[in-house]
Amino acid sequence: MDTESVRLFVLCAEKLNISAAGRALGMAPAVASARLAKLEKMLGADLLRRSTRKVSLSLEGADFLPFAKEMLAQEDAALGALGMVTPTVSGTLRFAAPSTFAQNYIAPILPKFLNTYPDITLDLRLSDTQFDLIEGSFDLALRNQAMSDSSLKGRKLADDTRVLCASPTYLADHAPLEKPADLARHRLIAFKDFSTRGLVNRAGQKAHFDPKTATSRLLCDDGQSQKIATMAGAGISINSMWSVHRELASGNLVRILPDYRLDQQTGLWLVYPKSNVLTAKVRVFIDFLLDEIGGVLSDLERTDAPD
Repeated sequence: MDTESVRLFVLCAEKLNISAAGRALGMAPAVASARLAKLEKMLGADLLRRSTRKVSLSLEGADFLPFAKEMLAQEDAALGALGMVTPTVSGTLRFAAPSTFAQNYIAPILPKFLNTYPDITLDLRLSDTQFDLIEGSFDLALRNQAMSDSSLKGRKLADDTRVLCASPTYLADHAPLEKPADLARHRLIAFKDFSTRGLVNRAGQKAHFDPKTATSRLLCDDGQSQKIATMAGAGISINSMWSVHRELASGNLVRILPDYRLDQQTGLWLVYPKSNVLTAKVRVFIDFLLDEIGGVLSDLERTDAPD
């Protein structure tokens, strides 16, 4: 199969413009159209639906697209093994990340990445609701959880220590908190699944807390909104240290049971489907995030390490 025609199809799928895709590969519009027609004839399927006003993917084209990307990734990896990779890293990188983390750590450094790699286009999906990487055709995602999905591979960005926080106003109006059992008398935010939570202190002593024994009046699926509600005095919430370290330092939030953290083996992972070859565009983005963010997050985690 002519991989240059496959590359042209992938660009058409991204740009939804045959002429623009052809120009990106140095082809005249007529040549690009002819090569696509030849590829479709060889495959026995119409990959694109064309009209005088727009181009769109056909059902067959949508089915073929992930395989086309995989073919190109395999070719790039094979050339890389022979030291023949082209110096230009290009293409569209589809990336998913939690919105709160992205606002605080990823969005501010995007101009630096885009200036370094001017031929890469970032297609970002930022939400605290997790997307399915394979069904959504994502190249990469940031997940703050334990790595348990056997269909994914990844690189660890940092640990993800989670702590309990409340506002000074809330604490002034409610009963003192001296031990984990006292949580049962308080209002909680965002215990969405109401599963029993494990807590561990700096000495390694463990405790358990069942959220069903407390009052939970606010469920929230957005981390930034949860933090704002906590600062406003709505109750106690679980937060990652990377999310609340500034508010804790300023006194806008207070750490509850400061010797304890959630007893979870969670981390911030950059993950990608196991079936995918690690393409150049994904590799450079992973390296960039590790260089720009990894050290900052590791320093935050060390401030919470046992004395």
